[in-house]
Amino acid sequence: MNFRTMVWSVRREVWENRSIYIAPLIVAAVIVFGALIATLAGRHTVKFDTPPDKIAQHYDIAAGVLMGTTLIVAIFYCLDALYGERRDRSILFWKSMPVSDRTTVLAKMAIPLVILPVVTFVIALATHLIMLLLSSAFLLTQGHSPAALWALPWLRMWVGLFWHLLSVHSLGYAPVFAWLLLVSAWAKRLPFLWAFLPPAAIGVVEKMVFNTSRFGTMIGSILSGGEMKDSMKGGGSMFVHFNPGEFLTRPGLWIGLFVAAACLAGAVRLRRYRDPI
Repeated sequence: MNFRTMVWSVRREVWENRSIYIAPLIVAAVIVFGALIATLAGRHTVKFDTPPDKIAQHYDIAAGVLMGTTLIVAIFYCLDALYGERRDRSILFWKSMPVSDRTTVLAKMAIPLVILPVVTFVIALATHLIMLLLSSAFLLTQGHSPAALWALPWLRMWVGLFWHLLSVHSLGYAPVFAWLLLVSAWAKRLPFLWAFLPPAAIGVVEKMVFNTSRFGTMIGSILSGGEMKDSMKGGGSMFVHFNPGEFLTRPGLWIGLFVAAACLAGAVRLRRYRDPI
């Protein structure tokens, strides 16, 4: 696989799917506008004795909303990535290009796995800085000191945010994204239903036969980043405390990556032999 070809394939995906960065930018603009209104209304007034948890909460919420937005973008992108090119028959053109099916599928996987986490981090960082400057300016005009705002461990918060995106939204969600790409390569219609009905059916059958819900609990843990939450406890922000060593040694992570690799291999094979819709 040629690295240069891979890079250009990823660029093509970004150019053709502008929602990758437009959707989070719109949400960030709404967050900043809401923060401005709340600041002018005096709802974010910070005093010297305001707990750090309360100060950091607004910034954590902003980052959480942006992460939720890009997760939704990633889900719909994956469902349409291979299905869409078969539906509009553009796959016939792309197959005539000197780009292998493996490179194409891996380039599409790179969008939710690499590009979207980076986009989310950059936009969240910019949003935090704008909110911080707005709050500081308002406090200064009111004769208050913004020292409590600037005293937050911003560097650790941003490093923790980046790690959270890398671990949960990239490595943790890898089997989900790979499964969605596999369904996108296989489904002839309604990929959304084919993606979510089989897991739901497995959960229902397990409950009826064994009266357990382990499969549903596992899926819920993956979607909610449950493993990462265990290593993020206490502090002024949910992103301050993190333990990369603990996360990277969890068996569930490597099992999920193995499942993701299997799904990607299936998606590559399906793209190679699947006919346009």
